[in-house]
Amino acid sequence: MSRPLQYFGQGVAFAVFAVVVGYLSTSPEYVHLPADNALVKLSFSHAAQHKMACRERTDEELAKLPKHMRIRKDCPRERADVVVELEMDGKQMFHVVLPPTGLTHDGASSIYRRFPVLAGEHNFVARLKDQAEGDFNFVYEEKVHLAAGRVMVIDFKADVPGATGFMFIN
Repeated sequence: MSRPLQYFGQGVAFAVFAVVVGYLSTSPEYVHLPADNALVKLSFSHAAQHKMACRERTDEELAKLPKHMRIRKDCPRERADVVVELEMDGKQMFHVVLPPTGLTHDGASSIYRRFPVLAGEHNFVARLKDQAEGDFNFVYEEKVHLAAGRVMVIDFKADVPGATGFMFIN
């Protein structure tokens, strides 16, 4: 095959490839959200409280342990599950029980969820339980105006002083 014919064949192949890439870059049209929707994202990591409280070992228990392990306090590492509920306009949107991570179940529980919702005024209630016994120990309620095409992030930080833990970032 002659050189000019090879160059022509390569040119045709590159042109076809460029047309296909150009078409796929504009079609089909990608729609992130419908025009009348907003997006709510629930995203955080949180280490729950320990399942059991520390206890003091007796003198007999300490005597049975090797010298390098004789620590008076015995503190189990396992943490409680994190329970999360999200409610919008009086209806439950989401409920999940998040187990702790790690081989000994002593790590943080993490979540990332996306909820497309209609734009407008909404009343959100977020609840979190991070203890083995009892009811939800973090509850936050807020009325939010969600504009079409906007994203609201719901975050949680238990160590913020004077706060309920939840933050709605709109």
